[in-house]
Amino acid sequence: MQIEAPPTGRDTPKPQGERRGLVIVHTGNGKGKSTAAFGLALRAHGRGKAVKVYQFMKVPSARFGEHRMFEQLGVPIEGLGDGFSWKSRDLEHSAELARQGWARAAATIRAGEHFLVVLDEVMYPLRYGWIDLPALLDSLRERPAHVHVVLTGRGAPQELVDAADTVTEMTKLKHHFDAGVPAQRGIED
Repeated sequence: MQIEAPPTGRDTPKPQGERRGLVIVHTGNGKGKSTAAFGLALRAHGRGKAVKVYQFMKVPSARFGEHRMFEQLGVPIEGLGDGFSWKSRDLEHSAELARQGWARAAATIRAGEHFLVVLDEVMYPLRYGWIDLPALLDSLRERPAHVHVVLTGRGAPQELVDAADTVTEMTKLKHHFDAGVPAQRGIED
């Protein structure tokens, strides 16, 4: 490791623009997309801001770690799906759940009652064609100016990347799955 001196001055100019709602995308094949979005949700909630989390792949009855904690904190989190496609017994039903879930999420975004809306794992139903990309982009463009939206999932479409204010691509350098270590409660859930 190369040791470096800490900076003694700001290395970028201070932004002068007006604060406004942002579209933030967490994508890529590395771990941490949902985790980063949940961190933003906790940060906003900690500042007294209204937050709503939608999970497009989780079932409504899901009880993963984030559900338990958000419930304790009073942050609404809603599963909209029936699991990942490889677990689905009826893909048309999965598609219909995604469309219905998107209608609820779009209404929440447009209503403007939440400071932050998280669309966790929304890239999957987008890529499968279950949610209309132009409709999603319209909702993001037409949202109230103060509403922030975070979208997660692998393979963000270029049109969404272009429309977003901030895009982070999580890149896998190494993953425990590759060494045969399975998912663990509290880390992957």
